[in-house]
Amino acid sequence: MIDQRLLPGDFKILSYDQFQDVAVAIQSMVIRGAPAIGAAAAFGMALAALQSNAETKNELNKDISKAGFLLNQARPTAVNLSWAVQRMINETKGFPGSVSELRQHLLEFAKKIADDDVEINKKMAAFGAALIQDGDHIIHHCNTGALATVDWGTALGVIRTAHEQGKHIHVFVDETRPRLQGARLTAWELEQYGIPYDIITDNAAGHLMRRGLVQKVFFGADRVAANGDVANKIGTYMLALAAYDNGISAYCVTPISTIDFELERGDLIPIEERSQDEVLGLSLLGQPTAPENASAKNPAFDVTPYRLISAWVTEKGVIRPPFRRNLEGIKEG
Repeated sequence: MIDQRLLPGDFKILSYDQFQDVAVAIQSMVIRGAPAIGAAAAFGMALAALQSNAETKNELNKDISKAGFLLNQARPTAVNLSWAVQRMINETKGFPGSVSELRQHLLEFAKKIADDDVEINKKMAAFGAALIQDGDHIIHHCNTGALATVDWGTALGVIRTAHEQGKHIHVFVDETRPRLQGARLTAWELEQYGIPYDIITDNAAGHLMRRGLVQKVFFGADRVAANGDVANKIGTYMLALAAYDNGISAYCVTPISTIDFELERGDLIPIEERSQDEVLGLSLLGQPTAPENASAKNPAFDVTPYRLISAWVTEKGVIRPPFRRNLEGIKEG
């Protein structure tokens, strides 16, 4: 894994051979982004199978299920994690081969999940790039590029594809506080691609939209409810509200694996609460930004109601309202 906590200052790759360490890496945000977390969890499950001393498939299944429980606790909001864990567990059911063959099969299936993610991202990018016009100025929230996926990216992958098509675009990069995934990671990726950008504070987005300086808003998703409500990085709701008020299209780019068809609405999505140190640990000119005894609330995600979203971009195409009916159509398809 690329240690995303160190970018943009230091590029470092970490390797893991224990599934417990993969869980810690996910929880501590060495790796982040819903699709990347899903692939990492799949490989964590494969490691659990390789670590296990089980001599029968029944014993191996028990060890894998225990590993899945631990991995699922690492980040509760991103549905891709539990989706990948469950897919790995499902592969053990009724497997006809030996224990050693099952171990190898699980490793190959984890590789398939990773490879599929790349192809899915490229399909979404092609559909989404058609929504971008030459000359567009785009606000992008958090990080949804190659760092957040196995490769290419979701919302940032769309922007990257539009740029490679020769469209002249400019990206306003939300800092995305408190962990600054926009300023640290998205800006770093845009530099690799040669895409012009400006970093903005999260609370500057509404001002730029009201002045007519923005044509599109793009963001990803960590979990989508059956009605189209989306849980995404904190700040997405306020961004979508500002876009809606200014008549600007807000697009959510997400693979179908991120849609939780079992969850009726966004209010039911569990919201991860992270350490208050992420908020209180910020400094300005070497000085703390909060009193010594201050406390903080630090929800990692918020929920944007489906009514504020102009369209979804998935690997099966662009989905427009009514979302519930059209999302169900994708599920059935």
